[in-house]
This record gives sequence, C-alpha cells and structure tokens, in this order.
Amino acid sequence: MNSCWQDFLGASGARIENGLVTDFGNLSAERIAARDATVLVPLLHLGLIECTGDDVTPFLQNQVTSDVNHLAPNAVQHSAWCSAKGRMLVSFLLYRQNADFRALLSSDLVADTQKRLQIFVLRSKVKIADLSTDYAVMGLSGPQAEAILQNADLAFPENALESKISASTTVIRLDQQRFIIIADNKTALTLWNKLSLQALPVGTPVWHWLEITAGIPLITAATKEEFVPQMANFDQIGGVSFQKGCYPGQEIVARAKYLGKIKRHLYRIRSNENMLPGTAIYSPTNLEQACGMVANSAPSPHSGFEALAVIQEDFVASGNLKIGRPGISCLSIELVAT
Repeated sequence: MNSCWQDFLGASGARIENGLVTDFGNLSAERIAARDATVLVPLLHLGLIECTGDDVTPFLQNQVTSDVNHLAPNAVQHSAWCSAKGRMLVSFLLYRQNADFRALLSSDLVADTQKRLQIFVLRSKVKIADLSTDYAVMGLSGPQAEAILQNADLAFPENALESKISASTTVIRLDQQRFIIIADNKTALTLWNKLSLQALPVGTPVWHWLEITAGIPLITAATKEEFVPQMANFDQIGGVSFQKGCYPGQEIVARAKYLGKIKRHLYRIRSNENMLPGTAIYSPTNLEQACGMVANSAPSPHSGFEALAVIQEDFVASGNLKIGRPGISCLSIELVAT
C-alpha cells in the first residue's frame, strides 16, 4: 500500500474504502463525466513490479504469454502469466524501462506474483521488486487528454500501446483518449495538482467502466486461475504469442487455438444491480452448473451496472442469464468485438 499517495489523495477530497478511491464526493456526476468529459483517476487498484538483471529478457520470455524478445524500447504489451494448466494467474501491462521491464497488475496479486515468480529465478541473474509503495499510478481519459498533458509539460506517445519515459515519469497511451501515468511519489503529487486543474478527479470505478467499454479485462484475486487467455480475448489484444517458445501452460493455450476448443468467450453484460468479480453466472436451463463468471464490473453512466464476463457460448442465445444463484438478471449480453 502506498500510504503517501493515499494520504495525499484523501487530503485532496478522495473517499477511500478498502484501499480504493470510490469517488471525490459526487459519484453520479463522476459517472457521467466518464462518458462526456476528461477525467483524472487515481489507479490504486494497480500495483507495479519491476524485473531487472542480465537475464531478465530470456527469463520473462520463458514465463509470460507475450513475446518479450520483440518488445521494442517504447512498446507496451498486454500479457499474462499462466499456471501449468493454462489458466491465467495474473494479467498485466508490460513495458520497458530502459534495460528493465515493469508490469502493471492488480494490486491484490502483487505480493503473490512476486513470490511465485521468484521461485523460477533459480540461477538466473534476475531481481524482482515491488515498486508499488514508491510510485503512483493515475489515469487520464477524455477528449482533452492530449492538451492537458501538453499543458503539464508531459511528453506522450502518438500511438496506442507505446510509452514515453523520462527520469521520474512514464506515460503510456492505451488508445486515442486514454493514458496511464506512472510517477515517483514526489513527482506524482505535483503532477496531480497540475492535471486536476483541467481534468475532473474521479474515483476508480470510472476507470473500471472505461476498461469495460474498451473490452480489456483485468485478472484479480477473485478470478485468478479461472480463464484460459483466449477466453479473456488476450489473443486478440496482443497478449499471446503463438510463435514464441515454451512458457507455463503454453501447450494448453496452443491446443485451444489450433483445435478450436474454446467455447467460452468474453461478453459485455448489463444489469440493474451490481455484479461482483468472480460471481458465477447461471442459465435457467441448467442451475446446477455455472456457465460463466463475472471478470470486472463498474457503475454505468447510462444507469445500472456493466461488466465483462466470460460465458459459455451455448447459453448466450437463450438469454435470461442469472448472476449468482438465485441471482439477478442480465439485461443485455454483447460479444466483445475482436
């Protein structure tokens, strides 16, 4: 936990519950701003791991699903680390920090990921460190995002999934209007004050909704080891390489591609009630066995709640799916575009 960052945000008007910023005092207005305005979001739900050392590139190449060998100095990758059964233990955004690598991942998986990765280091010259207490992560999204970054004297990349690195700050462009900013604690406090003059500070649920809209799932403790990467569309967003060598679970991930055995896919769903990550989804035609699971959820600016969920395709057409048992009903189900 980055107590310095959290204390600063609390003094700036953030309401923090269970280590996450729920809002800055007006949740309904913040939801609408996510859709129409430029917003600034403290991303306390993300932690930061750094991998360094002479053998760091081959080490990561042999562990994660993406092609680390061909990750350019300014490039950013979606990636995952899987169990031997091909199930995602963690998902992350991987980028270069000069000769080193850094990964943004769900904060509730940082400690376990660092510990388990360390087991595989063996004699490799690799060090794995948790930087979450030393760096703050924030998101900037909206039509004025580029202009606001310019006014704050922050260089930003022109293309999606690229980064701009300075001594104390890294700016990652996710898409046309969304950026992630990683800065050391001292720099982050100054940056927040500059950026919040022009962008509306909002709670973390707003960012969750933006990620759901973009169709980007995040593996958390609630969904750890539940999905093969293709179920979460990681093969569609550059998070899986089928040309690289072996990594944990690689045989199962490859078999799922070449034998076409993936029957569960990523869908965007809506409901009038909240849907917690990890909650099972049932069909009225089979209440004994779950046909899906909620991955991520957030309040919607259109009222109600939206979520990303992995659902067995055979049950989608019948509709009337239930979140939990007896559960709440899904109002709509939409396949996430690939």
